[in-house]
Formats: sequence, structure tokens, C-alpha cells
Amino acid sequence: MDLQAAGEAHMLQLNELEEMRLFSYENAKLYKEKTKRWHDKRIQPRVFEEGQRVLLFNSRLKLFPGKLKSRWSGPFTIIKVYPHGAIEVREDQSGREFKVNGQRLKHYLGGEVNREKTSITLEDP
Repeated sequence: MDLQAAGEAHMLQLNELEEMRLFSYENAKLYKEKTKRWHDKRIQPRVFEEGQRVLLFNSRLKLFPGKLKSRWSGPFTIIKVYPHGAIEVREDQSGREFKVNGQRLKHYLGGEVNREKTSITLEDP
């Protein structure tokens, strides 16, 4: 057993592992940058104005049973748009007013919002 040769071989393997680690780190960094550019390019900016009607995303609905229920509630009417992204809205039915984050809103295009579950009965042919 040549300890000198074994030590050199071990150091060579450690250097190769270090190079592979750095290479994979660089690849991961490039992948993340590329994915971020791709995602950011496809973000559609939402511009809200006073008087528009919007729907509000309810992120707390997942605590309740009912997977098929819509997580969008509304419609609401925009009262005021603040420059830092907050939006003050009024609920159409009750008339209560509150502020929300503008990222939780989307434009309401009309029609009824159905929040109830629908059931379909399957029959044998």
C-alpha cells in the first residue's frame, strides 16, 4: 500500500467533487435567472381605476371543506386606488368598505358568480 499515492488520489477526488459542486451551483443559478425572466415576461399588469368592479381572492377559504367552491368573492366596486398598491373597495350587497392588497383583485367581467357546489348524478346507461 502506497500511502503517498493513495493521499494524492484522494485529493484529486476531492478537487473533482469541488469542481462538480461549483458547476452545479452555477447551473442552478443560471436556471433560476432564466426561469425568473420567463415568468416576469408573462406577468400581465393589472391597472385598476375608481368605479371599476372587481373580484377578491379569498385565500382563507381552504380551511373549510368544499374543494369545488370558488375562491373568488364579489363583485366589489373600487372606491379609491392608493399609490402603494392598496385599493379601497365597497361590497355591493352590504355596502361595507375596506382596504385590500391590489394583488388579490382581478377585473370582474360581468355575469353571476356561483359560489355553491353543483352536484351531478350519474346514471347507468
